[in-house]
Parts: sequence; structure tokens; C-alpha cells
Amino acid sequence: MTSLLARGVMAERRLDSSWKRHISDQLKLRDRVQRQAFEEIVLQYNRLLEKSDLQTVLSERYQTDKYDVQRGHEANSGSDSGRSDVLQQEMSQMRIKHQEELTELHKKRGELAQNVIELNNQIQQKDKEIQSNEAKMLDFQQQISDLEGDCRELRSCLQDLERANQTLKDEYDALQITFSALEEKLRKTTEDNQELVSRWMAEKAQEANKLNAENEKDSRRRQAKLQKELADAAKEPLPIEPDDDIEVLAEDGGKGGAETSPKRTLSRTPRRRPANSFSSSPENSEAPSGVCAEVRVPSTALHVFEAHDGEVNAVKFSPGSRLLATGGMDRRVKLWEVVAGRCEPKGALTGSNAGITSIEFDAAGSYLLAASNDFASRIWTVDDFRLRHTLTGHSGKVLSARFLLDNARIVSGSYDRTLKLWDLRSKVCMKTVFAGSSCNDIVCTEQCVMSGHFDKKVRFWDIRAESIVQELELLGRVTSLDLNHDRTELLTCSRDDLVKIIDLRTNAVRQTFSAQGFKCGADWTRVTFSPDGCYVAGGSADGALYIWNVLTGKVDRTLDRNHNSAINSVSWSPSGAFVVSVEKGSKAILWSDM
Repeated sequence: MTSLLARGVMAERRLDSSWKRHISDQLKLRDRVQRQAFEEIVLQYNRLLEKSDLQTVLSERYQTDKYDVQRGHEANSGSDSGRSDVLQQEMSQMRIKHQEELTELHKKRGELAQNVIELNNQIQQKDKEIQSNEAKMLDFQQQISDLEGDCRELRSCLQDLERANQTLKDEYDALQITFSALEEKLRKTTEDNQELVSRWMAEKAQEANKLNAENEKDSRRRQAKLQKELADAAKEPLPIEPDDDIEVLAEDGGKGGAETSPKRTLSRTPRRRPANSFSSSPENSEAPSGVCAEVRVPSTALHVFEAHDGEVNAVKFSPGSRLLATGGMDRRVKLWEVVAGRCEPKGALTGSNAGITSIEFDAAGSYLLAASNDFASRIWTVDDFRLRHTLTGHSGKVLSARFLLDNARIVSGSYDRTLKLWDLRSKVCMKTVFAGSSCNDIVCTEQCVMSGHFDKKVRFWDIRAESIVQELELLGRVTSLDLNHDRTELLTCSRDDLVKIIDLRTNAVRQTFSAQGFKCGADWTRVTFSPDGCYVAGGSADGALYIWNVLTGKVDRTLDRNHNSAINSVSWSPSGAFVVSVEKGSKAILWSDM
């Protein structure tokens, strides 16, 4: 900073000396130019004055000589008459000559006087220019003074900024030291946390092993007791009353139907619950319904209701079609019970720190998986609304998460261009695959994961090999994927406003659906198959719900009177009776043909 001030002072000194030198050079130049122009005139004028003085002296001398000659002539008039004539002639000639010289001198004198007048005018003009230049110099000096004042203010400001900069630098150094200390503390805390998690997992595994061993012992004891009771019961025949509701099993091979075999006993040994923590019990699960007997093409809005405080991004029916789940930007997943053509609120699943992007039930309907914009996926139990697991590890918002068919693993796809495979037993990420583009949706088969991406590609992944089996490029960004019931056809939706069916046996596009007015409204617009795979439902940016017939490839029905904004997601109940659509507003609509 001292060098900058020294440079500023030297620059000012150079500026002061430069304008003074410039003025001195201009004065010297003016002196040379004007003196050179007047020097010849002054010289000529001096010569004329000398000649005029000489002429005056000669005239006086000639006048004196004339008087002397006249006096001499009068004295010697008689003898010198001839000589005087000659002198008179000479005198007249000299007078004529002097007269001519005098005339010439008067002429030159007039010219010089005219030149003097012109030069005086020029001098006056130059004086005016000098006065103007002096006024300009005063202005420039005033500007220089103002600039010097500005320079002083800037120097003062610069010093203040230097002091502030030094203060900020000191604060930054202090913050850097604090950050380093906190970073070291975080590292140690992370290591301690990892160690605690490892110890906790080990203790939990030991407890699980102990519990499994106790369950095994208890199962063996109960089985042995049951076998003993059955053996005792077989040894003691009991009388059969006619009213008893007991089915008697007849032996094979020609024996009478009235006889019963005491050796043929029906053992109802209870099954031991598997170790998978995500197996379901009859109390908290729905019986999954298979392919429905009849799909109803919706035509009427049975129930229009406010689902969330803000945009609704996702909707999904449970496997038994009894429950409906919706997820919105209000960071909640809401459960609704479908009763008599209406959606009655049942509860809300909380714990997410950002908007919900996708929803998935497990095969039994006991657990619900939701992806969120806070870089995590979460699992709740449906019966008690409790948050069971939070799976974190992505560096971008998670746009889709799906259960694998074994319900013990899930796959999540994120904006960070990765797919992660999670083991729900150990609650850790088993694999991370870099996809190269943001993943908008995922569907799964037994050994294959299909992902739709921002770069317009559908990628097929082998879970075991962690590699891409095949890529299929569409004409727009892929927003949605869905499988039919047989998992032989893949439904896609993309931002080119086309819905396509891909035959997974040939990995080729089998059918393309479009409609006048259908427009994909967002990068997360979801479309769906009907349970029997004969229809496709999708929502448009103008709020219309389109139903296509797969057999004809044409629009079967358009429902465009109830939504006021773009439809984000559509779900068809597994029973085939209902369709639900949600929008960018806050509404959800339950549709059917009733």
C-alpha cells in the first residue's frame, strides 16, 4: 500500500511539472514565432530612420553649401558665372535625386506604418488569445485543485478500505482457524459416530441372533409339545357326535369311507416369522389383490378435495386399493381411506424436511417409501404412521425410490446423476451407480432396474453386475416409467408430449400415444397403466386427464372440467375401480364410472 501512495505522489509531481513545462514551452514558441515575424520589420524601420536622419543631415549640408555657393557666386559673379551654371545643374540634379529618394522613403514609411498597424492588430489578437488561454489555465488550475481534492478524498477512502480490509482479513483468519477446529471436531465426531454405529450394529446383530435362537428354541418346544399332544390324542379315540363340524379325511386306496386312519393327522405347526424386518402380519397389512376382473374407465369426478397445502407431486394406491397416499410440497405424506366413493383422511406421515417427489407401497401394503427433495428417502409403517428409516447419501434431491420385489432392498434415483441400492436389513447403501444424467423415475423387475433420465434415455441396469445392459433414447426428457402387471411392457412419458409402450422382450417401442392438446407439464409428470394393461392414463399441463385404449391406440376419454392447473401424477387402483389425479395446485380428484 505504501508503494501505491508513493506512486500516486510521483504521478502528481509529474503532473505538476508537466503542465508548467508545457506553459513555458508555449511561451518560448510564441516568442520565437512573433519575434521572427517582427524582426525584419523592425530592422527595415531602423534602416529607414537612419536614412531619414542621413537625408536630413545631407539636406542641411547641401543648404549650407548652397548658401556658401551663393555668397561666393555673388562675390565672384563676374569671373565665375560659367562655373556656377555647372554647379546649379549639379545641384538641381542632386535635388531631383534626393527628392526621388525622399519620395521613396515616404512610400516605404507608409508601407511600414501599415505593417505596424497590422502587426498591432495581430498583437491585440494574440493578447486576446493569451487572455483566453490564461482563463482556460485558471479553469484548468481549478479543475486540478478539484482533482487534487478528489485524490485526497480517494486516498482517505483507500486508507479506510485498507483498514477495513485488514480487519476483514484478521476476522477471516480467525474464522479459518475456528473452521479448522470445527472441521477437526466434526471429523472426530464422525469417526466416533461411525464407531458407535458399528458397535450398535454389532450389538443389534448379536441381539437379533439371540432373539432368533430363542425363537428357534421356543418354536421347537412348541412343536415338540404339539407333536406330543397330537400323539396322545391319536392314542385316545374320541367319540364323534353327528353335530360336530369336523371333516374326516378318507384314506386312499380302496378302504371304506367310514373308516378313518389314526395315522393320518393334520399338523398345523405354526410357521416361524422370517428374519426380514419388513415381512408383514395380517393385522397391519392388506391382502394384495391380483389383476382385477374388470377395469372401469373413469368418467365422473366422485370426490374433489384439498389434499395438501401447496403443490401435490405424487399419488399412489395401496395394493389392496383401500388406502390412498399423496405427497406434496408441504413435506408431508397423507393417507386417505377410500370409502363409498370418497377419500376420508386417515393420517399424515411426517419427518421429511422438503417436498415429497414420489410414493411407493411395499407388496403387502404395510410400509410406505417416499423420496424427498432433502436428498433422502424415508420409510414409514402404515398402521401406526411411525417413521422407521431415513436413507441419506445422495448429494441432490431424490426424485424416485422403489422397493425391489423382495421388499428387503430399495433403489433410489437422484438429481445428482446416481442410482443407489439400499439394504433395509443393514440400512446401508450397498451399491452406487453413476448414470451420467439426472434420474427422474425408476421401475424394477426381479434382476433389472429401469431408469428414465434427463438426457432423454431409458437405461436398463443389471443389479448384480452394476452395469448398463441397454440404453434406449427417446425424443424428449423422460418424466415417468411404469410396468404392466406381467412386467413385460414398460410405459414411458417424455417432454416431447408422447407416451410410449416399450416391449421388454424386444426392447423396442411397440406403441406411441399422443393427443390434440396433451402436453407434459413437468419433468416429474407421472402416467400409469390400468391394472389389466388395456388402458393408459396421463395428465396434461392444461389440467385434462387423458385415457388411451392400448388396443386401438386412440384416446378413449378426456376429462377436462375439474382441474385448474397441470396434473402432476395419476394412479389407477389395483382393483380397477378408481383413478386418482393430483395437480400443481392443492387438489386431488377421485374418478370412476359411477
